[in-house]
Amino acid sequence: MVPLLEVHDLEVRYGKALAIEQVSLTVEAGEIVGVLGPNGAGKTTLLKAISRAVPARGGLTFKGEDVSALPVHEVVGRGICHCPEGRRLFPELTVRKNLELGAYLRRDRAEIAADMERVHTLFPVLRERGSQQASTLSGGEQQMVAIGRALMGRPALLLLDEPSVGIAHKLKMMIFGAIEQIRRDGTAVLVVEQDAVSTLGIVDRVYVLEHGRVVREGTAGALKDDDYIRQIYLGV
Repeated sequence: MVPLLEVHDLEVRYGKALAIEQVSLTVEAGEIVGVLGPNGAGKTTLLKAISRAVPARGGLTFKGEDVSALPVHEVVGRGICHCPEGRRLFPELTVRKNLELGAYLRRDRAEIAADMERVHTLFPVLRERGSQQASTLSGGEQQMVAIGRALMGRPALLLLDEPSVGIAHKLKMMIFGAIEQIRRDGTAVLVVEQDAVSTLGIVDRVYVLEHGRVVREGTAGALKDDDYIRQIYLGV
């Protein structure tokens, strides 16, 4: 069976600096896959390369089709939506308008309305805050808007970059719970995180990225018992 996403020997350079080197990974339909690693490991670059936000060499197939040469908007149209690090909202626009912008490539109004309801069910506070400017929300609420906006593109694969950074613990737990619900609703997720404990609690498989290369991979259960992972990432 062909993986939903297959990345093969991916390489990204910023000038002469090698950011990603020979990275290979897969995401199956219905999976949550995690990418762990320290700052500067290349995690954000990896997601940008998959979404075609930065140029890369190597193989990149989605639903069995080569997408390595497609522009960003066509990748979105194929079903890969990227929720970037730092949320990147339009702060002067309302919550609802930010969410609607996630569906900018779509014309199926009834289905767009259904997806808006799905986002509101996933994050009820966004229904209440719909008319507020995004800049007035807490960090955790802004992260919910960012995830919701990506879901409005109706992705088959959602790329999440550091969704828990800089937010209160309670809202962090809500967001990790929402990621599990997103998977139950049929969307595969590739999530980059530094919070190894929370990530290993929700993912099926994990890749560990260090210095631009994959140094460990396996099921969440196996990596929880890996001495290196326990020492470096779990602190036990």
